[in-house]
Amino acid sequence: MPVVPEPKKQWYVVHVLSGQEKRVHDRIRREAEAQEMGDYIFDVLVPQERVEENRRGKKIETKRKFYPGYIIVNMHLFEEDGGLMDQTWYFIKEMDGVIGFAGTKDRPIPMRQREVDAMLSQINEREENIRPAITFDTGDSVKVGDGPFEGQTGVIEEIDHETGKILVSVNIFGRATPVELEAWQIEKE
Repeated sequence: MPVVPEPKKQWYVVHVLSGQEKRVHDRIRREAEAQEMGDYIFDVLVPQERVEENRRGKKIETKRKFYPGYIIVNMHLFEEDGGLMDQTWYFIKEMDGVIGFAGTKDRPIPMRQREVDAMLSQINEREENIRPAITFDTGDSVKVGDGPFEGQTGVIEEIDHETGKILVSVNIFGRATPVELEAWQIEKE
């Protein structure tokens, strides 16, 4: 007989139509409240982070999903004997925009507690701090759009995704010189 975690510790990954994560999230919350499923559906998450990007020369803050096409649901899905609870199984499976549960075709696999803890701490950390959106790769040719090297072209040598700093090799007085810039200061050539 499989070990079933206590109801509030049952977290599941639900595959949804890409781009529909927020809509499915809102629908599950709304329907759970309307159908009085609060004793079975405890929480619904769309893990996101705040990112800052440069659009048309302006810094804009947006949100980016950690796992596009997936939401995380804390719900009571298995009985103590290991059998599925039909009420919550069909509630999620029949929801508009839901493709299915991560796991096997007919038996979802709950996330391990250490995975849940890591995910929740990652969500809290990334929602508090704004990260720069970096859409570049090492070796890309870029043009500097701001700062003392504005108008210069160069090649990306290194990217620090945590700080948003990018080391670009620009040609100054006939020599390749590494210059540290922020992601918003450069654009693809």
